[in-house]
Amino acid sequence: MAFLGAIAVGTALMMLPAARAEPGHAPFVTALFTATSAVCVTGLAVVDTPSYWSGFGEVLLTVLSQIGGFGIMTLATLLSLLVSRRLGLRSRLMAQAESAGLFSGNVGGVLVRVAIVMFASEAAISVVLTLRFWLAYDYPFGRAVWEAVFHAVQAFNNAGFALYPDSLTRFVGDWWICMPLALGVLTGSIGFPVLFELAREWRTPGFWSTHTRLTVWGTVLLSGIGFLVFLTFEWTNPQTLGPLGTPSKILAAFTQDVMTRSGGFNSIDLGKMNTETIAVTNGMMFIGGGSASTAGGIRVTTFLLLAFVIWAEIRGEPDVVIRKRRIAEETQRQAITVALLGVALVAGGTLALIGLTDDVPFDRALFEVTSAFATVGLSTGITPTLPPSAQVLLTILMYVGRVGTIAVGTAIALNTRRRLYRYPEERPLVG
Repeated sequence: MAFLGAIAVGTALMMLPAARAEPGHAPFVTALFTATSAVCVTGLAVVDTPSYWSGFGEVLLTVLSQIGGFGIMTLATLLSLLVSRRLGLRSRLMAQAESAGLFSGNVGGVLVRVAIVMFASEAAISVVLTLRFWLAYDYPFGRAVWEAVFHAVQAFNNAGFALYPDSLTRFVGDWWICMPLALGVLTGSIGFPVLFELAREWRTPGFWSTHTRLTVWGTVLLSGIGFLVFLTFEWTNPQTLGPLGTPSKILAAFTQDVMTRSGGFNSIDLGKMNTETIAVTNGMMFIGGGSASTAGGIRVTTFLLLAFVIWAEIRGEPDVVIRKRRIAEETQRQAITVALLGVALVAGGTLALIGLTDDVPFDRALFEVTSAFATVGLSTGITPTLPPSAQVLLTILMYVGRVGTIAVGTAIALNTRRRLYRYPEERPLVG
């Protein structure tokens, strides 16, 4: 309900005539889609952001993305902490629920540290981009500052809106633009609990928690696979990496690999990628980033936990064990539920999108639906051309993708109960 309220307020504000660059107000579906995309930190757009929205509209996008990335209930809890200097039990539970239950103990102190990490990261990115825009591209200083702040907020919150019609493709070979934004996306997508633990235990990986191990090594593994996929399949593609020099190809592959996990920016034309690259990109978007982060998808820990479940079953192990730690059966069921619900939503959304349109190919429909559900924001370019009904469908998927898996996971955890009896065991045939 909190996210719905923020989307409703954002839609109303985006419909104000002052938010649009041209006279008149934005249509309801356009404002609703844009507000949902910002609050759910997705970045999909049905209009050209820099030409359609005014300066006021761009400020609204920035604020909505910041609120959505930080978390509605987390923000509300922090504000109540600042006002009342203390937190009640309800506020603590809401903050823990939205952060996947990973924050415990001094919730108020954790939220303050979250805010410090977020604003410090955005400030660092803004400084680098401001100097680059100002000194290398001759932007007026005021414009350089604004565009740097806008893109820094979008990067850390994994939102993906850009003030250029072609996103970052004009900067495809610029290390001082693409690298800070990619690192900002990576920092925001790894998750605050992992960041805090790494800050304490970065010298002693042996003391990392299972969650941090899965997130860090899963991120490294998936990032490496994505990087190699982009280099391998797009190296000679004349419409993506082909015309670039070797350093620019490496930068573009790294940038697009990071953005695929939830960033939403693109430094190459996604609609011109090879079919193999699009297929792998769909998988990477669906997996997403870390838990309790600004990223989307089913999350890295969920994906790797399922891999360990499969490996334990293949080996005939009675328990799922990760580094001498047995994973609870409840956690395994939660991971399976979140993953299968995600598959069902993407499959159903793809079929619905094809049914609502006339000439959208299956691979393009799957890409847009996966991007919306995983709150990534990448597009092959068909989103602005979709009919309003299809845009509403993507709006619903963005909302469900932002709050659905968290809500389902929390509901499962809160509904876990112990019976005082057990039914007789039965073994249906499997496989």
